[in-house]
Amino acid sequence: MKSSDLGKMVSHLGPTAKMPALFVGHGNPMNAIQENEFVEGFRRIAETLPKPQAILCISAHWETKGTRVTAMPKPRTIHDFGGFPRALYEVEYPAPGDPELALETQRIISGTPVGLDYEWGLDHGAWSVIRHLYPQADVPVIEMSLDYSQPASWHYDLARELAALRTKGVLIIGSGNMVHNIPMAAWNKMDTPGYAYDWAVEAGEKMKQSILQGDHASLIQWHSRGRAFDLAIPTPEHYLPLLYTLALQEKDDSVTLFNDRYLAGSFSMTSVKIAGAQ
Repeated sequence: MKSSDLGKMVSHLGPTAKMPALFVGHGNPMNAIQENEFVEGFRRIAETLPKPQAILCISAHWETKGTRVTAMPKPRTIHDFGGFPRALYEVEYPAPGDPELALETQRIISGTPVGLDYEWGLDHGAWSVIRHLYPQADVPVIEMSLDYSQPASWHYDLARELAALRTKGVLIIGSGNMVHNIPMAAWNKMDTPGYAYDWAVEAGEKMKQSILQGDHASLIQWHSRGRAFDLAIPTPEHYLPLLYTLALQEKDDSVTLFNDRYLAGSFSMTSVKIAGAQ
């Protein structure tokens, strides 16, 4: 593609006032179709957001070797789970893609090659939450993958390169769960509000303290923070999207927590909004 053509392709991406950025605890895929406190939290936070021109989502559920962005005009709705009611598999979220944003994302990232992907679509880490933020599916959405071969510091540095998109009308969303240990979940306590193991609370509260204090270094170095963190983050894919959101924080940004609850002993639904002064 010629540079002149690329300039034409990205013309709709700004400039705008600086957009907020979100980290969302997406939790159970059933949140896509249930009515509960977390769904209500997603809707309430949407009311505080300016309408974006597009969304870039980093989901825990798309891991690749290398980094990719979806570049198709009509991403499919991926039902990447098993054992749920038929109604969940029938949900479609027909938001358009944004090939122009994919190209712009590829262009602004210098730290690693970014491939354009035409196969993936929107996995449940993206659509199960975004459908509550924008139920009309009228905001274009692309996803960026997580390179499973890279350490947390690399992901944080990569995310900092995305900051320019905030002034081009792009809402950047990291989607995962700060505390996420499926094997240790107390499924029989799903309906017990706030039920959590001691280690989950220890790790979750220390994470929140670091987030609110702007102490990103300790969050990047989570491997060195003891047994509670090892249990809270047995694998990194649900935690890394948090770092993508925090890396976008600037000096004048405020940080707000929402959906700040534990679930089934070993999960945290805690979500984060970063926003500049209004």
